[in-house]
Amino acid sequence: MFSVLSYGRLVARAVLGGLSQTDPRAGGGGGGDYGLVTAGCGFGKDFRKGLLKKGACYGDDACFVARHRSADVLGVADGVGGWRDYGVDPSQFSGTLMRTCERLVKEGRFVPSNPIGILTTSYCELLQNKVPLLGSSTACIVVLDRTSHRLHTANLGDSGFLVVRGGEVVHRSDEQQHYFNTPFQLSIAPPEAEGVVLSDSPDAADSTSFDVQLGDIILTATDGLFDNMPDYMILQELKKLKNSNFESIQQTARSIAEQAHELAYDPNYMSPFAQFACDNGLNVRGGKPDDITVLLSIVAEYTD
Repeated sequence: MFSVLSYGRLVARAVLGGLSQTDPRAGGGGGGDYGLVTAGCGFGKDFRKGLLKKGACYGDDACFVARHRSADVLGVADGVGGWRDYGVDPSQFSGTLMRTCERLVKEGRFVPSNPIGILTTSYCELLQNKVPLLGSSTACIVVLDRTSHRLHTANLGDSGFLVVRGGEVVHRSDEQQHYFNTPFQLSIAPPEAEGVVLSDSPDAADSTSFDVQLGDIILTATDGLFDNMPDYMILQELKKLKNSNFESIQQTARSIAEQAHELAYDPNYMSPFAQFACDNGLNVRGGKPDDITVLLSIVAEYTD
């Protein structure tokens, strides 16, 4: 089972793959605020059982999109499924982490140029819960500063993002792994397991900042996408995005998620995950069944 998430509708005057009249290189100014037109789609790994959690969660994945007067912010998180062996629902940690990030943004308790700060404050709130929220999660936060037209990112683990311009990937997050199939992660463990459960600091997240242009495509996703679709396949799907209206973005996000989902269950497909496994001395072939979350955004001229 899949669902489609939709977020605020901006007036997108950028022309994909070219220049718009509002682009400063086209002589039309372009000094106004930028915003993101975002649509999301995903699949829970247990879709065959008809399970779809409430809210912006696909299985153990979670995501959010929030808007503040200074910035547009979005994030994805992937709950670590191994906690299920200890009677813990992995989606509770990732879902609460993303909901807390969303609330912090809407309350204005963040600095656009410091996405790690959003993660840090959210994680600290989870640590301070009277009833411990056990679990682990990767996390990726993307912030578009409306006025400066800069994108600020923080990525902890193997979720991540791509920025595509003119049909090419111009920015990409770096995957963080301790060792094969063991990504960096935020964790809260019971007292008896502290020091045993793998846990990374939010400060360990890889952070980047760079300028964006009108019409840039930003794809943010959990590893369920990147483990099953190499960049060239993602770019092929993005070529179908002929304009920057919301409906087209939503359709493309769904198409990408559906293709990744199909490949995840193809036993004869040499997926990026299988290739990575082979590189680590394991004889693996096929896709990687996993939760999949895709947020697809286009940088547009912001209007109220």
